Amino acid sequence: MNGLALYQRPAQPASWRIPLPHTAAAVPVARALVRTALAEVEHAADPDTAELLTAELVANAVEHTDGRGPIELVVELLPSGCQVEVHDPDPAPPGHLTRPVIEEPDPWQEGGRGLLLIRALSSSCGHRPTPSGKAVWFRLPAIPGQRRPA
Repeated sequence: MNGLALYQRPAQPASWRIPLPHTAAAVPVARALVRTALAEVEHAADPDTAELLTAELVANAVEHTDGRGPIELVVELLPSGCQVEVHDPDPAPPGHLTRPVIEEPDPWQEGGRGLLLIRALSSSCGHRPTPSGKAVWFRLPAIPGQRRPA
């Protein structure tokens, strides 16, 4: 086929479940895995946003949990969009992910904006308990009429 082709969304969901080390090295690995998953099925969710938000979730899991167990990345691609979850061993809910922000982050501090980015850039986000800790997730919609080079 020559020229641009209209993107065809997959009829069946696709999913990946990948354990990650409980170290900072997990962040670039998770970013690459999400980008690869979206490219592998030519999914129409925005890969740049998916990578950024995945990096924030994984970095939070590494920084704010004690390292008792591995972190797990779960990527689910659906015709309506994608959902990314990061499982960690700490049952405590993440900071201001679903609660209103009372205090803005200090502009001079390096951290404190990750959950705000997730809230602002995802179509929805949240957390839920799991048998081994918690899962923190976000969803991104498929971009309608996404065009990809043939």
